[in-house]
Amino acid sequence: METLFEPSERLKQLPPYIFARIDKIKQEELKKGRKLIPLGIGDPDLPTPQFIIDRLVSAAKKPQNHQYPSYWGMIEFRKAVARWYESRFDVRLNPENEVLALIGSKEGIAHIPLAFVNPGEATLVPNPGYPVYHTATTFVGGIPLQFGLRRENQFLPDFAELEQLVKKGPKVKLLFLNYPNNPTSASASYGFFEEVVRFAKKHQILVCHDNAYSEIYYDGKKQLSFLEVPGAKDIGCEFHSLSKTFNMTGWRVGFVVGHPKIVEALAQVKTNIDSGIFNACQEAGTEALDHYEPFCTELRSIYQTRRDILIPALQAMGLSCPTPDATFYAWAKLSGSQKSEDFVMNLIREKGIISTPGTGFGHEGEGYVRFTLCSDAEVLKQVAQALKVSV
Repeated sequence: METLFEPSERLKQLPPYIFARIDKIKQEELKKGRKLIPLGIGDPDLPTPQFIIDRLVSAAKKPQNHQYPSYWGMIEFRKAVARWYESRFDVRLNPENEVLALIGSKEGIAHIPLAFVNPGEATLVPNPGYPVYHTATTFVGGIPLQFGLRRENQFLPDFAELEQLVKKGPKVKLLFLNYPNNPTSASASYGFFEEVVRFAKKHQILVCHDNAYSEIYYDGKKQLSFLEVPGAKDIGCEFHSLSKTFNMTGWRVGFVVGHPKIVEALAQVKTNIDSGIFNACQEAGTEALDHYEPFCTELRSIYQTRRDILIPALQAMGLSCPTPDATFYAWAKLSGSQKSEDFVMNLIREKGIISTPGTGFGHEGEGYVRFTLCSDAEVLKQVAQALKVSV
């Protein structure tokens, strides 16, 4: 009978789930009646703006929105995406064939290897990085070739290392990038993206840029779209989500934009796997994109206040933690040979503060811990006070 429930080989290839061990410690502390401060998960604590909720309510009352939605997404939503890209990044898109609605950007990122990667072919995956890049490749029988994001290179990939990986053997089909970056909070320059385009064209590699954090930036340092660089659309696509930009993580509204053939291939996968986004959510998403300011300015101000409370507290306890220009993450380097997981476990037990070990994002994350800014400023002041005595 046991063999009946034997997991597939693809599941067995997944790395150990470190967060299960953290959750066990967390549950033990909660059973003791301990109040914990969650700075581990990147889930905004702020509510979705009322103007978006109002549009959802009115849209949900329309009978035509109760039927199966389009696999591609409503044309009104796709036009709103194109308007937003032109307004925000000065990038022009054809909503008919260069924009595809997604059930959150994670869905598209997870499915794009299905569209382009054959068993035995490879993808280039950042380490540390968002785990889905690695997992999605493994699930289709692909080979995730990991490249390091290291402090000495400002957490940008080393192109010499990428060149070596391409020469390794298996044919490389995709390159996953993510700037502003989770978990390191690093940003990328225009010149960096120019180099990415040159590299991708040289090796005929499709670039998948995850731009979910582009609107969470500070001190007026606007973040870029990969597609702003000439030639980027020829070899790539970009994923975005309304989750972080509008505090809509539970709504599952995202999109991919880029080369029509990339978008079409991903749409073909979706027609065989899902049934699209609830139309009422797409109407609400259209409202969000068409009226993103002044809301986004206010949101950035809130996160910047939080950043300026937490980062000095982390630095004061001896952690090396640069002040990020973007994202709502703090990527703190531990002193000495302290292990990430040990630090996180001790922080929960001794201070009641939950963070994420860098090893949860890959072995290059050892010696780092990720904190989020997804708690109220007053709560972060309590954290700062608790961290005055180092752990």
